[in-house]
Formats: sequence, C-alpha cells, structure tokens
Amino acid sequence: MLELLIRIEKDKGFSHLLIDRAMKDTDFSLADRSLLTEVVYGTIQRKLTLNYYLNYYIDHNKKVTPWVRTLLQMSLYQMIYLDRVPTYAIIHEAVEIAKKRGHKGIASFVNGVLREIQRQGVPDTDLIEGDVKRLSIKTSHPEWLIKHWIHHYGLEQTKKMCEANLVHQPISVRVQPLLISRDEAMRTLREEGYIVKPSLFSPQGILILEGNILKSTLFKKNQVTIQDQSSMLVGEMMNVEPGMTVLDTCSAPGGKVTHIAEKMANKGKIYAHDLHAKKIQMINKKASNLQLNVIQATKHDARSLRQRYEDSTFDRILVDAPCSGLGVIRNKPEIKYHKNLSDIRRLSDIQLAILTEVAPLLKKNGLLVYSTCTVEPTENEDVVKRFLEKHDMYKVDQLFFNQLPDQLRHSPGISPYGLQLFPQTYNTDGFFLTRLIKYK
Repeated sequence: MLELLIRIEKDKGFSHLLIDRAMKDTDFSLADRSLLTEVVYGTIQRKLTLNYYLNYYIDHNKKVTPWVRTLLQMSLYQMIYLDRVPTYAIIHEAVEIAKKRGHKGIASFVNGVLREIQRQGVPDTDLIEGDVKRLSIKTSHPEWLIKHWIHHYGLEQTKKMCEANLVHQPISVRVQPLLISRDEAMRTLREEGYIVKPSLFSPQGILILEGNILKSTLFKKNQVTIQDQSSMLVGEMMNVEPGMTVLDTCSAPGGKVTHIAEKMANKGKIYAHDLHAKKIQMINKKASNLQLNVIQATKHDARSLRQRYEDSTFDRILVDAPCSGLGVIRNKPEIKYHKNLSDIRRLSDIQLAILTEVAPLLKKNGLLVYSTCTVEPTENEDVVKRFLEKHDMYKVDQLFFNQLPDQLRHSPGISPYGLQLFPQTYNTDGFFLTRLIKYK
C-alpha cells in the first residue's frame, strides 16, 4: 500500500490504474484486495485532512521525509476511518515498515506520533477559522479549488459538492440489448444475490446497490458494461438510428462509442479515434467483447480530422472532450491535487480547437454532442459559448432538453447551453452534456 501511495504522489499516476496493476501482479485474497483499495483511495481522498491532524502533533520545524509522512497518513487513515484492523496492529505495522525502510530513529518517531494521536485524539476541524480554509481541510480539497467553485456556484453548492466527493457512489452497468434485455439481466443478478434497480438515466442502465459486479455471470459473459449513469446519457442523447454514419472524436476507452453502436443495433458506420495507439486497442477489445463490428477505431488527433474526412460526412458527431476530470474526483481522488487553473484554461482551448475542427464534418441538420466529465464552467458552458459565437450555422438543439429523462429536465444544472450534473444531485459523476444542431 505504501509503495502505491508513494508512486501516485511522486509520479502523479492515476490511482485506479496503479491499483489495477497491483492486483494483477500480486495474488491478493478478496479481503486484502478490498482493504488495499480502501486504504489507498481513502488516504489520497483525505490527504489534506490527515496532514492537518498530523501537523498538530509534529513540530513545524521538523523535516519529515515524504515517504514517512505518507506512512503516517496511511496509518492514521486506518485508525480514524476504518475499524477492520485494531489500532495497536496498525501502529505495530507502521513501526515495522519504518524500521525496514528507514532506521530505528524513524521507527521511534512514527511510533511516538501515532501513539500520541491514539491517546489524545485529533483536533476538531469545526474550530478552523474561515469558511474556505475550514471546508478545504474538512473535505480535503485545495483552497484554490474551493474559492473557484464558490465563485461559480456559491458556498452551499460547493460544500455539498466537496462532501459528495468523499462518498462512494453506486456502480452502474449498461446491458448490451442485442444480447440481453435489462429485465432479464436484473432477474439474473437478483438470482445471484445482487441488489439492483433500474437507472432512470438510460433504459439500458442498472444500478448495483449491493454485490461485486465483477463476479457476476453477466459481466463474465460481456453482457453488461460498467459505465456511470451520467456517461450513459451521451449515447441516449446522440439520437442515432441504424444505418447512420457517426464520428467519435475522442473515443477511448470505448464506453460511449460501444453504447452508440448498440443504439444503432450494430448497423451503420462509426469512426472512432484517439490520440494514443494503446487506447485504440482498448476500444477494439471492448467492441469485440460486446460483439459489435460497426466501429472502425484508429489513432488520430481530433484537432486534424479534416485531413481525413470530407466536409458534411457525418450524421452525428460526438466530442467527448479531454478535460480536467474534476467531476470524477470520487473515483480518481488525486485529480484535485494535481490540477490547477492553468490546466483548465489550456484544456478549454483544446476543447474549442476540437469543436472548431470537426464542425464542418457534420451534415446539415446533423447533431453534435459535446460532453466532459468536469464541473468546470470554463470547460463546459464557456467553451460552447465561444464556439457558437464563431459558428452561426450551429445552435443549441432545443429538442435536447425535451428528450432528457424526466427528472433531469428541471435539474439545478440546466442552462441555455446544456446540462451540468453535480455529483451530489443524483449520486453520479460530475458531468456536462449538450447537443448542437447544424441548421444551415
């Protein structure tokens, strides 16, 4: 666990990828897998809170080696937030790690800090002065991000969003309707002991309220695909029909494009692209697993697709743009520490460049869906505004709002430019979605 946390911190790696790799490389028991995942994610998720607690007991003049601080964070997380391992065992293990990785002096320091916390407890974060600093420490979000969200959404909305980012969301899956119906899939899952309910976002969606979906018969047979409900909205709102010609500009890892293929009943042509060749392999594997053969996936930069296709080629275009990922902090908690305002501005320029490049490729009366997995207005509404200002042949498709699921039509995230989903509203990813029509 410590090595994983060090790599995530030092190399700014994605926690979910490193955890998956560790699981494949080591033969963990189910209980050990669960504990490792919980401790790694939890320690990253609560890092600022844990540092606040530790700093209360560590002399500010003392320099603490990064790996030692990470070991203290990891141990303290288990002491405060978990009850699977007794505190004495957590401290003993931390001291043993400190001895092996460092020396007796470090082990003594680790033992002293953790035992002092065991005796006295942690300081009360409610006593922190200032709304921004208090919310930052309590929910472990950087102060710049708190201020930024307060500017856009106000304190209460920001507080709810930060709190939601600390809570696990239910896994959702999408059935492959050419292989199995949702009703049949739900019956099978219930017979296997899962607690499930239908998603209101997509007629293909199922929420897994209890049970490890990876162990299910349906998952092993590739009859269901793990996909967040918010992401399923893309396929639903593409308004595709069998036989259409569709472009997916930034397609990896393939969840949305395979959904589109399913909505097209595996009839027509879908051209899927991504900047990285390895990710093209992921798309092809997912399509193959789901028995979909209408997707042609190749490596290409979305910002130069006019070199590849003639204007007015496509009935539908999807721009699921590269973004800051600030809507998926619950699943990738390191994002909130690694991103900054300059990243957001840079990404918004890339997003606009992609939209500008592919706009001429759409047929008249064709539809273009723009989506991101962020709650950042600079990457969402602002990009759409900037695009529309320079492309008078496009406008926001008003039918988009009417075709949203009933509960979303009056969502607090509705604006003239699209739909912003917040993690706290429907317990989904933070996600933005809109649909543009080329009307002349």
